[in-house]
This record gives sequence, C-alpha cells and structure tokens, in this order.
Amino acid sequence: MEKKDLQIIAQNLANPQGEKGIEIGEMMNHTNIGMTLESIQTLLIEDDEHILEIGHGNADHVKSILNKAINIKYTGIDISETMHQEAIRQNAAFEDQAGFVLYEGKKLPFQDKTFDKIFTVNTVYFWEQPVDYLNEIYRVLKDNGTFVLTFGQREFMEKLPFTQFDFKLYSNSEMEETVSKSHFKRMKISGREEQIKSKTSQETITRNYTILTIKK
Repeated sequence: MEKKDLQIIAQNLANPQGEKGIEIGEMMNHTNIGMTLESIQTLLIEDDEHILEIGHGNADHVKSILNKAINIKYTGIDISETMHQEAIRQNAAFEDQAGFVLYEGKKLPFQDKTFDKIFTVNTVYFWEQPVDYLNEIYRVLKDNGTFVLTFGQREFMEKLPFTQFDFKLYSNSEMEETVSKSHFKRMKISGREEQIKSKTSQETITRNYTILTIKK
C-alpha cells in the first residue's frame, strides 16, 4: 500500500470524513468490537447510570450498553461530523436513551460530575494534551465513578504501517505514567490479546491491548 493511502487511513482513523469516513467507521466498528465489548464489560454498568463514550465512531454497539441494565442513559461524543451523523442514524430506535454530541476534541461540554461511567477505545493516540484531557474526564466523572481507557500497546501498534502518521503510541508503563500526572489517583491494568483482520491486508494479526480501570 502506498504512503498516500496509508495517510488517508490514518487521517480517517483519527477523524472519519465523508464516504471514505463511513467506510472506515464500519471497518473500525468491526475490528474494534472486541475491545469495545470488553471495555463495556469492565465498566460494570448498573441500573440508572449515565454512561459517556468518548470517540463513539458509528456507534453500532450502543445497544450492547443499553441492554446491560435498567434505565441506562448513554451519551456519545466525537470530533467527526460524519460519525456524529452515522451514530444518530444507527441509533434512531434508541433516541430516548442515547444522545450524541459533536465537539472540538479538547474541552468536554458537560457539567462537573455528570457521568457515572466513562470509557474510550483507541482514541488516546490522538489526544493533543493527554494530561489536560484526562483532567477534563476527571472533572465530568462523579466522585465514585469509573473511567475505562482502552488502547493498543505500543509494541503492537508500531507494527501497523499507518501509525507513523500522527499517532502518539504508549506502552503500559508510559500510559500509567501519563495517568499518574493527572488528578486521577487509582488505576488497575489488564492486558488482553485477540485475533483481528488487518486494516491494510486480508491477513489475521494478533493484537495486544490494555484496559485501564481508573478511579478518583
């Protein structure tokens, strides 16, 4: 695959746009669904909770969240206009429980201590100021809430040809150090491994990723 094609993939993984963005969004949902469902499981969602997902993509998985308990409210936030519209379209049947917000990627447009649980999958590579952003997440999370941060480990991510373009990669220790610089006080780390289809070829590859469970 040529460099310009890899750059297009990288750009659309960060911020899907237009028809190519819709295609990439579908591919991301398919290749990331294992990570997403594991992250949702880790949240331990209970009745009457308000869940925030940062970087929801096409949000085809939202029904999996709403089915976890009774009277769940879901809010998804994304920087991509394309994914914002796709998420609304995909989840029209759940509009009473699920809402979607388009934002600029730095400040979370919510009041302090709004959410019981927050999670994000494969977005941390694109955070411009990760400690500041973690503190934004801290601000909108309730005092007894849980934040789940899921990411591909550096050693795996470095093997992917498109991550050379504007991806900030982390090992487990680098991510733990980053979180420790924020207001968050406690974290638990859990490693995972799964088989997925490559985004740039038809081959199956082994992905190593990490789920961090973070609390105030």
